[in-house]
Amino acid sequence: MEMRLFESKAMSASETVQMGRMYSSRFSGFRHIPAAAKFSPQFCSCRGILLKASYSSHPSSSKNNFPSSNAIGSVGDKLAGETCLFQIIGTNGTGTRPNLFPREITVLDAFDDEYGGVIVDPERLPANPNAFGYILHSSLSHWSMEGKKGIWLKLPVERAELVPVAIKEGFEYHHAERGYVMLTYWIPEGPCMLPANASHQVGIGGFVINENNEVLVVQEKHYAPACAGFWKIPTGFILESEEIFTGAVREVKEETGIDTEFVEVIAFRHAHNVAFEKSDLFFICMLRPLSTEITVDDLEIEAAKWMPLDEFVEQPLIQEDSMFKKIISICIARLGKHYCGLSSHQVVSKFDGRLSSLYYNVVDAQDFNCSSC
Repeated sequence: MEMRLFESKAMSASETVQMGRMYSSRFSGFRHIPAAAKFSPQFCSCRGILLKASYSSHPSSSKNNFPSSNAIGSVGDKLAGETCLFQIIGTNGTGTRPNLFPREITVLDAFDDEYGGVIVDPERLPANPNAFGYILHSSLSHWSMEGKKGIWLKLPVERAELVPVAIKEGFEYHHAERGYVMLTYWIPEGPCMLPANASHQVGIGGFVINENNEVLVVQEKHYAPACAGFWKIPTGFILESEEIFTGAVREVKEETGIDTEFVEVIAFRHAHNVAFEKSDLFFICMLRPLSTEITVDDLEIEAAKWMPLDEFVEQPLIQEDSMFKKIISICIARLGKHYCGLSSHQVVSKFDGRLSSLYYNVVDAQDFNCSSC
């Protein structure tokens, strides 16, 4: 009896179960194959790397057939199809249907990271969740035999139906962004050595003072009751892949319409359990104004103006709060050239070959504008 060419996209529920659950547990091998079943060459056109493997069972054999490392180790060509096709020949001698068993095992498209792990290509995921679960399972077996460690699986938001499939295989949430969720899997025994999700958020405040000794201040539309009527410096959060000094200039421009240039990082605050148990780094930057006309951001800002420095300092919230008071005193000391902040300098490290910003005090008077330091 011959059974040919059924597509994974159009399988019935029972066929899906037989095809997708051929393992008794993770990395434990395949279920026992009926003794009289014989398998002839067949093929799988699932998109990915094809690993060829042959299995047969004979009445004289009393052991289960498990895939050997040689059987799973030979890599074939990549095929572009979206559906898996299996060809099974033979019966188990009783007229009943034999177990469905693919002759070729597919591994998810992925590339190695520099730490002995694997990053799955999110653009080359199987279209069918059942096929994804089956291929993910065989991929984990393959990567385990290759000695891989951490597996990174990035699932775009439009492929959210694959998340529970990965969780069932043992993947864990790592982090999520607007367009994707990242899951991870640690193969070796012992504690997971993959880095945790980002532990900090980074904020900036722009201290902008003009030649008339006036500070650029704003009142936000949304604030805590204790901050009612409080005039504050423009603040915000650093964007992904944004420099601290660039973020400060951008936030001031967005909230007030004032163009500025970065001078120094005056100080920074480190606080914990600020938002969703994350820590917070807040950098106070001194900026030099390049324009004077204020244009308020109607979405976030209620009002903005130039306020005399003395009037700004005398606000009760600043006088009553030790941290605010200290920050302002540092800014005033910098204006009087009695304090030196951190300038930004572009450097390249041989460790990673990347251009980075290094913030430090410059001791060379020709390269620094704080002559009294």
